[in-house]
Amino acid sequence: MRISFLGAGSWGTALSVTVAKNGHEVYLWSAIESELDILRTKREHVDRLPGVKLPDNITIEGDLKKACKDMDLIVFSVASPYVRSVAVDAAPYIPEKQVIVNVAKGIEDKTYYTLSEILNEVLPGRDIAVLSGPSHAEEVVKGIPTTVVVGAKTKETATYIQDIFMSELFRVYTSPDIVGIELGGAIKNVIALAAGMADGLGLGDNTKAALMTRGIAEISRLGVAMGGKIETFSGLSGIGDLIVTCTSTHSRNHTAGYLMGQGKTPDEAMKEVKQVVEGVYSAKAAMGLARKYNVDMPIVEEINGILFDNKSVKESVKNLFVRARKEEYSGLEW
Repeated sequence: MRISFLGAGSWGTALSVTVAKNGHEVYLWSAIESELDILRTKREHVDRLPGVKLPDNITIEGDLKKACKDMDLIVFSVASPYVRSVAVDAAPYIPEKQVIVNVAKGIEDKTYYTLSEILNEVLPGRDIAVLSGPSHAEEVVKGIPTTVVVGAKTKETATYIQDIFMSELFRVYTSPDIVGIELGGAIKNVIALAAGMADGLGLGDNTKAALMTRGIAEISRLGVAMGGKIETFSGLSGIGDLIVTCTSTHSRNHTAGYLMGQGKTPDEAMKEVKQVVEGVYSAKAAMGLARKYNVDMPIVEEINGILFDNKSVKESVKNLFVRARKEEYSGLEW
C-alpha cells in the first residue's frame, strides 16, 4: 500500500520505518527544509534517531500535495501544536472518505479540542482514527517489542490500520473508544511533568508512584465525564502510556519536569529538551476541560500553577499532600 506520514520528527520517522519494513510504499513529508536535506542526504534522522538508516522504500517528500495524493492511508505525525495548521494546508489535497490516523498526543489549548476533533472539523468527510500507547520512538525504531492501540469509528477502519502497522515486534490492538485513547495519551504528559519534577527534587519512588496512581485517577475521572470508557484507562493508552512516560529517560515530558524540579524555569527546561514538550501545551487545556466538566484534578491544577503562575515546585508538592482528607474511591461501600 501507499502510506504517507505528514511529519518527520522522531515519532513520524520511527513509525514510517516500521511500516516500510512491513513492505509498504512509504512517503515521509516535512515542511522543514533542513530536516528534508538531512533525511535525503544522510538517509537518517541524525538529530532525533542517530544510527537508524531509512529503508529504500521510504521517499522523502517536501511537496504536501504529492504527500496526500493517491494514498491508502495518511498518518498525521506532526507535533500536536501543528496538527491544525498542517490539516488546513493539506485539506485541498485530501479526498473525501480518506482514511487518516493521527499519532500525536495533545489537546488544543484554546478550543480544548482533542486532535481527532480538530481533524474532523478541518477535514470533514474523512475517516479519522487515532493510534496511541506506550511507545518511545527511540525503542520502536530499533525493533524493541511494543504494543499500541488504534481507535476508530468502525471496526473495519481499526482493523485496516491494524493490518498496516502490525508486525512481530509491533503489536496493535483495536478499540472503539477514541475519546478515552486520546485523553489518556494527552494528559499523561502532564502527569509525567509532575513525576519528573519529583525526581528533580530528589523525592523517592513512593512519591512518584503516588503521582502516577492519583494521576490516572484524575485522567479517568475526566475521561469518563467526557464519554470515554473506564476500561481504556487501565489499558495501553491509559496506565500503560502513563508508566512509560513517567519513568523513562526517553520521555521529553519527564525530562522537562526533572529540569524544573532542579530549579529551571519552564522556558529554560523546554529549550534544553530541544523538542516539543506536549505536556506544557496540554496542561492548560486539561485544566479548562476539568472546569468545563466539573472534575477535580489537583495534580493538573498544581502543574498549571508551576507552568503559568510562577508557583514553586516544592510549594505544589506540599499543596497536594495537605489537602482535605478523602476516601480513595468514594463509590465503595463500607
